[in-house]
Amino acid sequence: MSDTSEFTEKEEKEDITPEEEQGNQSEDSSEDEASGATEMDFLRNLFSSTLGLGSVEKVLDELNLEGLARYIQSGKCKNIVCMVGAGISTSAGIPDFRSPGTGLYANLQKYNLPYPEAIFQIDYFKKHPEPFFALARELYPGQFKPTVCHYFMKMLKDKGLLRRCYSQNIDTLERVAGLEGDDLIEAHGTFFTSHCVSFSCRKEYNLEWMKEKIFSDDIPKCDKCSSLVKPGESFPDFPQCDLLIIMGTSLQVQPFAGLVGRVSKSCPRLLINMEKAGQADPFFGVLDFGGGMDFDSEKAYRDVAHISTCDEGCLALADLLGWKGELEELVNSEHSRIEAEDQQEKASGAAGAAAETGTPRSAPEDKTTDQQTND
Repeated sequence: MSDTSEFTEKEEKEDITPEEEQGNQSEDSSEDEASGATEMDFLRNLFSSTLGLGSVEKVLDELNLEGLARYIQSGKCKNIVCMVGAGISTSAGIPDFRSPGTGLYANLQKYNLPYPEAIFQIDYFKKHPEPFFALARELYPGQFKPTVCHYFMKMLKDKGLLRRCYSQNIDTLERVAGLEGDDLIEAHGTFFTSHCVSFSCRKEYNLEWMKEKIFSDDIPKCDKCSSLVKPGESFPDFPQCDLLIIMGTSLQVQPFAGLVGRVSKSCPRLLINMEKAGQADPFFGVLDFGGGMDFDSEKAYRDVAHISTCDEGCLALADLLGWKGELEELVNSEHSRIEAEDQQEKASGAAGAAAETGTPRSAPEDKTTDQQTND
């Protein structure tokens, strides 16, 4: 800055009266306070959105199944995401995972799992694949029929309400019920698409190849690089979900369990299960941190727990929505179709086996001739 400009600035300052200077200081102070308030608002909003702090307006008029039904019927709900576990398949005859003595985990104890969830963790699978494929033989597709719960999700799809189903199950009953493609994410893998676990290979194998390996007691290995082959898995995000329905899972296996916290804070969450699950840690609940389920506290505003079997819960919700008769008809017709196809397949298999062995069909016994001879 030149001397002239410095002088001019000094001269202008000397012309300012004490009253004007005090007014300017007051204005500067107000601007600083406003700036500080803006920064505090920014930080408050940042912490609120990041940590799940702050209060949120109730989305449901009642925190029960009736309130959920009214929300669905309001037209505000068009992107339902379902998260399901083994509990939705128990009425099909498939054991759940954790029931003492009868659960799948109990039956796999001969493999000395360090903890039950290890069977689905990729690092453990790479070192000890035997438990996973033992389970795969028990749950292989074609041995069971979908349940009421599976067909309830199919109805959600048919009515244009289902965004996606995230399943922990490898029994593929969601597919049998009619969910396919983008409808379904099989978090622990699917028999329909299997891949080499080596990231440098990732060769894909089809259903028939995997079936042959599983039922011959072979551990499936890649014929290209000799790495293990495991049913594929994927985890896209679902921020547009406007109703999360969680059924038949204890929400103890990560990263699946953490998905309940990926929906927005305004998204209602319904748990249909034999017991409450996925609840927030009490310490974080006091601080109002988001993520875990909150069914009972004074701050609860969107989470509903319906304690029952999955089929009973789905029938109850369908009844409130006016869909119960339609759901029961769908289940009955689909089960009849599956049984007819099974009988046809068995008959074709028996005929094919007889043709391969060349065994002629035995002629019927002529009882009339025998009787005449005896006479």
